[in-house]
Amino acid sequence: MATTTEESRSYGAASGRWSGYMGQLIASKRPPPMSSVDPDKIETAAREKLKDSPASFNFVFSTAGSGETYRNNRAAFSRWQIVPRMLRDTSQRSIETTLFGTTIPAPLLLAPIGCQAVLHADAELATARAAGALNIPMILSGATSRSIEAVAKANGASHRWYQLYWPVDDAITLSILSRAKNSGFSALVVTVDTMAIGWRPLDIDANFLPFTHSLGIQVALSDPVFMKAQGFEVDPDDDITEFPYDGVKFEELYLKGDKKATRAVQLARAWGQQAVNGVFRTWEHIKFLRQNWEGPLIIKGIVNVQASSPSVTAMSVALDAEDAIDNGVDGIVVSNHGGRQVDGSISTLLALEHITASPKVKAAQASGKFAVLFDSGIRSGADIFRAIALGAQAVLLGRTYAYALAVAGQEGVESYIKSILADFELTLGLSGYRSIAEIQGKAGEVMIKA
Repeated sequence: MATTTEESRSYGAASGRWSGYMGQLIASKRPPPMSSVDPDKIETAAREKLKDSPASFNFVFSTAGSGETYRNNRAAFSRWQIVPRMLRDTSQRSIETTLFGTTIPAPLLLAPIGCQAVLHADAELATARAAGALNIPMILSGATSRSIEAVAKANGASHRWYQLYWPVDDAITLSILSRAKNSGFSALVVTVDTMAIGWRPLDIDANFLPFTHSLGIQVALSDPVFMKAQGFEVDPDDDITEFPYDGVKFEELYLKGDKKATRAVQLARAWGQQAVNGVFRTWEHIKFLRQNWEGPLIIKGIVNVQASSPSVTAMSVALDAEDAIDNGVDGIVVSNHGGRQVDGSISTLLALEHITASPKVKAAQASGKFAVLFDSGIRSGADIFRAIALGAQAVLLGRTYAYALAVAGQEGVESYIKSILADFELTLGLSGYRSIAEIQGKAGEVMIKA
């Protein structure tokens, strides 16, 4: 951990691995690479950057139905207020933590976001390089627009997990799992809230679903088992869609009988028969993955709770989280897919509050055999603080890093990661705490519910 020496002390100086980034940004005398450190302004900059392809921006921005779940996610954070302690020595701080026996520099992972080729020419490769440069774990989406192998190469020696959109054909699933394992992906994340795509008005109005053009199905196009079944060789890693993505142009080529476009549509239809097509899995199916994946197995999309009272101190039953424990799963991500699947759903922070109040979940976390991660709504250091205090062991960062990617590629993603971690590390210290352990699961001590 960095220390503050007599020579380095100055107005605004702060020790810690990340906190000093604020001083670096100010000293640079120029705007951050992604135009601002304010997530709302980064979002606006991304919208402007993609103004000639608004459907590409909306593909990331879009929510289910009226957007109520998205708004619920954000509103839930303001109900919990941090209560700082003063005159405590927090001069030296560390936000390092451990997940599944691996030490990581911060309780933060990059959430799986698919089809990043609609945002930037370097797509997932830029994200992988940014995460690798900072040693922050990334979770590669099963809807990636670059191959598993290419992303692993770009990510280098850093920690990475793979998120599975589950094919119907077990042989294809096993092939993908093998490729992920051989490419250094140490954990498997299974998204269970997207067995079908939710009702997303922005995408529907724009007739925008890039998967139908084979964009965002590179896992399939580079898979030998899937491609052999279709009578093709695997696509080379450099056979990628032009940026910016032009769906109208693609449709014109397809209607004219262009061979490449026709092949892409054929393969897209074949993959659509395999994944995210309305085939709903059950806990019985999870056993197959448990038997065929040696590393940590994490279920993403858990929000179910039943509480005897709205109070966090009340006895809570978290049916899906408890079922995960019973089925040999190593962890869950409390997530509602960023409000993209079920309109009017419970906010993830409220779900987290009650899931971590379950005695069974608490005991599993305490034993070190089960991890609870948080997703959907993180936009600031204070948000990270609140989620950790409510019992999460780490959080997933989603849309905002994708906006930073759109604005400034790898540099933008790196800068945003450093910004939000500087914000969190400073918030931790200014609130009177030096480490994750001092706040994790201690909401009643470090916050008050308004």
